[in-house]
Amino acid sequence: MKVKVVAKDIGIPARKMRLMVDLVRGKKVDEALTILKFMPSPAARIVAKVVKSAAANAENNFQLPSPDLRIVSIYADEARTLKRFRPKARGRINPILKRSSHVTVFVEEA
Repeated sequence: MKVKVVAKDIGIPARKMRLMVDLVRGKKVDEALTILKFMPSPAARIVAKVVKSAAANAENNFQLPSPDLRIVSIYADEARTLKRFRPKARGRINPILKRSSHVTVFVEEA
């Protein structure tokens, strides 16, 4: 049985999240958490938190043993973009786009 966990509106762009997500796709949960623990990116901490949550949900809600869990699919999608503007010379403006993302994790018993 697949267990789904979604973390929404994370303040890191999906492009940066996908770098961490691609590292752990298809791995066992324990191995994925070890990989993410040693990554210097702040995105790794968030992805690790979501993977831990998925493993905990699978164990508590569906009685799946945690050592056997594998990340079946994991992806990062774009979320809302905050639009801000910075004044420039001669009365002009430049947009500042503060992007965010959603991270979805599916775990299943191996």
